[in-house]
Amino acid sequence: MSSTESNVLFPASFKAPASGWRVPRGCLAVVVGAGRSGRAASRLLAREGARVRLLEANPANATEELKAELEPLGVEIVAGDQSRAQFEGAALVVPSPGMPLLKLQEILGLPGTATDGQGPEILAETELAWRLLDGEPCIAVTGTSGKTTTVSLAAAMLQEAGRKVFLGGNIGTPLSEYLLAGERADVLVLEVSSFQLQACSRFHPQAAAILNVTPNHLDYHRDMEEYVSAKFRIFMNQTAGDLAVVPEVLLGEAKGRGCLARLEAFEARGRFPATKLIGRHNDENCEAAWLLCRAFGVAQDEATRAVAAFEPIPHRLERVCEKDGILYVNDSKSTTVSSMETALKAMDRPVLLLCGGKFKGGDLGALLPLLREKVRAVAGFGASQDIFEAAWKGKVDMAWFPALKPAVLHLYAKARPGDCMLLSPATASFDLYKGMAYRGQDFKDIVGGLG
Repeated sequence: MSSTESNVLFPASFKAPASGWRVPRGCLAVVVGAGRSGRAASRLLAREGARVRLLEANPANATEELKAELEPLGVEIVAGDQSRAQFEGAALVVPSPGMPLLKLQEILGLPGTATDGQGPEILAETELAWRLLDGEPCIAVTGTSGKTTTVSLAAAMLQEAGRKVFLGGNIGTPLSEYLLAGERADVLVLEVSSFQLQACSRFHPQAAAILNVTPNHLDYHRDMEEYVSAKFRIFMNQTAGDLAVVPEVLLGEAKGRGCLARLEAFEARGRFPATKLIGRHNDENCEAAWLLCRAFGVAQDEATRAVAAFEPIPHRLERVCEKDGILYVNDSKSTTVSSMETALKAMDRPVLLLCGGKFKGGDLGALLPLLREKVRAVAGFGASQDIFEAAWKGKVDMAWFPALKPAVLHLYAKARPGDCMLLSPATASFDLYKGMAYRGQDFKDIVGGLG
């Protein structure tokens, strides 16, 4: 057997065991949050015969459109503050990824974790849908950064090899929507977040990866250990016949946390030189995707073609344009200090850095050596001025503005041919925008009007 063949763990004929679990008919299932995953979970639960109550804290989100979608299915929609009484008699609770488990447990009056056996069963939308699959094999990816690019690369590699793929999860399309659509894929490729993994207990991807773990969502998780433990839950149900992919630096951690699957480590190797992706971290993302897909029989030449054709994901080190010798890069997806660090390391030009927003934690001071090496000037905007200035003011050329446009104009006045203006905020966007994509689009619109 060749080395390539020995790495194929899941050939085209492979089918995963179905869980055999079913939603108890007639049970009360409470879904928290009327976002896309909450709506999909509500529809799936109703289809499976549950009595569904959808709770939405913001009355403005309980729209007529939402009612028209769900009320004909028998879903009860309750808007406003949530209380313990709304969960009485529930057998299942499906929280929105934005609802911290600690807060949910406090409402329910439950100590401990989501899987301690007390009260209703709490399960993520991903977990709910996974339990209802019919043997479709699954690739799952988590990590602080790089998840969306890596799952998108993996889907492209599998498609290049002729496999029918469903790409979803935290990337935007809930797994419940896959089940509701009724079409079947050869392989599921899922991006999963720490929020989702915290409320998973049986989720069992055949091939799974943790790309990296750095401080993030410390405004959501109790502490760093809770965050790291949530990430490693991606491996918790894997067995010796499965594949777990981690960077070299996490091999010991994976073993120490009881990972039973076949462990493979990735690092940047330059295996895919023909790519439109920027930076060493994207070399690592390509390697992780390749190891996951190789287990499903994807050949290296197929992976190479997929990487060469792959278009960068919007708002992730996205080249906007180059004007008068100045490159503009949109990295609005940078919501952590570590993702800003990654972006700066990827730059090979002097950087004019745009940052600021709703800070989620991390050590900005640790970036000072990198700032001095890479950055000519910093313009901050929006919230977190005190946090950024406490770390950087007086140590780098820095100014602060109430919004993005004046920050861009400030740096534009300083720009020289050969520079790169980089939007890499290291924060969430919710101080000024509905989401990071709106922030990124605003940047692109502002840049479009320059010159």
